[in-house]
Amino acid sequence: MKPEPRISTAEWEVMKVVWKRNPCSQQVVDDLAAASDWSPATVKTLLNRLLRKGIIEFEKKGKSYLYSPVWTEEQCRKLETESFLDRVFDGALSPMLAHFVRSRRLGKEDIKELERLLKESK
Repeated sequence: MKPEPRISTAEWEVMKVVWKRNPCSQQVVDDLAAASDWSPATVKTLLNRLLRKGIIEFEKKGKSYLYSPVWTEEQCRKLETESFLDRVFDGALSPMLAHFVRSRRLGKEDIKELERLLKESK
């Protein structure tokens, strides 16, 4: 089994583009450099980190590299959420949900969705 990835905040920004454009080439560098204050070299460094961690892979096409995710967005969200829950709330889901419900304004649609999810889990 492949080791679970740990993705930094900056790497998440890169992965959002990789997941959206899968597969992607130099465009990921251009998109992120244009949308942030990162230089192309910074984006390439982040891509190399993600490659070393096994979160993305590449295929060489001529002089270009095509980057593709190894891990899906859903898999990474699940791992990140579980890690957060364990670190901050000692693995207890109820206190985490209570915290977010109390600290964020919930719209009617959010409340409906939470109610639906709770009904399904019974």
